[in-house]
Amino acid sequence: MKNFSILMVFMLLIYACKEKQPDVIFAKYDETDALISQQNHKRKRMQFKLFQSKVLDMNDVFKPFQEDLAYFSEEDYQSLKPLILEQDIPTLQKSIKEGKLSYEKLTLFYLYRIRKFESDSTKSLNSIIALNPNVIEEARKKDKAKKRISDFSIYGMPILLKDNINTKEMPTTAGAIALQRNYTKNDAFIVEKLKEKGALILGKVNLSEWAYYFCSGCPLGYSAIGGQTLNPYGRGNFETGGSSSGSGVAVATNFAVAAVGTETSGSITSPSSLNSVVGLKPTIGVLSRTGIVPISSTLDTPGPMTKSVIDNAIFLEAMLGYDKNDTASKEIKESSFKNEFKSDFKGVKLGVLKTLLSDSIYALNIEKLRKAGAEIVEITPPEISFNGFRTLLNIDMKHDLPKYLSEQADKSIFVKNVNSVVAFNKKDSLLRAPYGQQLFDGIVNDSTTLKELEVIKNNLKLEGEKYLQALKQNNLDAILSINNYHSGIAAVALHPTLTVPMGYKASGEPISLTFVGKPFSERKLLEIGYAFEALTKARKIPENYQ
Repeated sequence: MKNFSILMVFMLLIYACKEKQPDVIFAKYDETDALISQQNHKRKRMQFKLFQSKVLDMNDVFKPFQEDLAYFSEEDYQSLKPLILEQDIPTLQKSIKEGKLSYEKLTLFYLYRIRKFESDSTKSLNSIIALNPNVIEEARKKDKAKKRISDFSIYGMPILLKDNINTKEMPTTAGAIALQRNYTKNDAFIVEKLKEKGALILGKVNLSEWAYYFCSGCPLGYSAIGGQTLNPYGRGNFETGGSSSGSGVAVATNFAVAAVGTETSGSITSPSSLNSVVGLKPTIGVLSRTGIVPISSTLDTPGPMTKSVIDNAIFLEAMLGYDKNDTASKEIKESSFKNEFKSDFKGVKLGVLKTLLSDSIYALNIEKLRKAGAEIVEITPPEISFNGFRTLLNIDMKHDLPKYLSEQADKSIFVKNVNSVVAFNKKDSLLRAPYGQQLFDGIVNDSTTLKELEVIKNNLKLEGEKYLQALKQNNLDAILSINNYHSGIAAVALHPTLTVPMGYKASGEPISLTFVGKPFSERKLLEIGYAFEALTKARKIPENYQ
């Protein structure tokens, strides 16, 4: 007891001797010149109308951490960088076991880093919407409670959630002002699982509003709540991808260990690819959708977005669980990793799309795979019809959103369906829908019946399976694509996809290799992705965010 008292006095003296740092203020800046310059962008949907959020004040977001960050200096931050920046979960857990790091320091590091860049008008990325006000205290509790923590555990790891995923500590907005005060009573099922495993929910990230099924031709990564998310590899120059834009940007920039994204068709693979991170879109049913603002109960799924494949597998494992409230949910018994991944391609058979071989980076990586021992089969899939895809999303959202709003949203939320959201936005369209709400208008006007919808779903699934038939016919482990080029096909066929960084274009824009697998082949995709990552070591941290 005496030794403990001496130790406490010693710690208090150290704390008292630390110089208090000045407050960091998030100041609104004049974006006029930047917006004028942005109108010269060759891509029309990148000719932004605004950068900064008109409703979010990051000073309020950071207020709960003011005192703790006042005693966390730039020197503290720089000393921790080698231990944290770009490190995978096993490495972080080892550093904590060895006493070089703690869960509290890890959390403070990310909070400081987010504030450092997001408060700088020349580097802000608008990727953060909310932060968990209790996360530092929760991290301290993790430090006190830790015993024998596996190197492959999510325990104590600060995680960000796309802001269409319910968590009790923060509102779930889907980026929409209509849901600005959606303080849900319950966590999403996957958030419950993450908390059970000891993960720290650090905060919420920006997204393309309503998961990019809201406006037509509008910027990727824009929401009325969060403003315009920007790509760290080319701020205002390269697209962020959507709709899990903030998830991809925040992971790429090392704002957290990992982030959860959601996908209907390309919304994990697109931002993962364009931000040079690893993204897994699992087979429907592998992860629960309960407590997630929906587009389509047919195609929606959450998925892990990480800096490495091993982290992706650890993160996936932490979210698994059978959910009786999700009719698609499956009980997955096969482990996603168990530290058994091999780094070679012995016995691996991969389908290469002939039409993509004109891309020099794709062709170069295919040759690397061939030389590493993978069996390469060149394929030319048949032409298919994608008729009815938008109708599928329209009618699913028409029925699925009211169900979420009545069962999962805060009872104070006044919008009850797509129609009421449209009406609400029209009252102040400049603030609530500056790029329009054409897709929501389309949902309102779509009169397709549920019986007709079933025919469309079946036809699309058959067409998707036809395109991917080589997986079975040639006994392939995966078909190789670029970025989200074939995400829609994989989605309607109910196949998983894994995207892994494979390089950078001459402009510096990231480009990724996407593995399309058979249903419920997540383990195999992760193993192949792990070997590919080890072979190429392609990912680089964004130059201005090191």
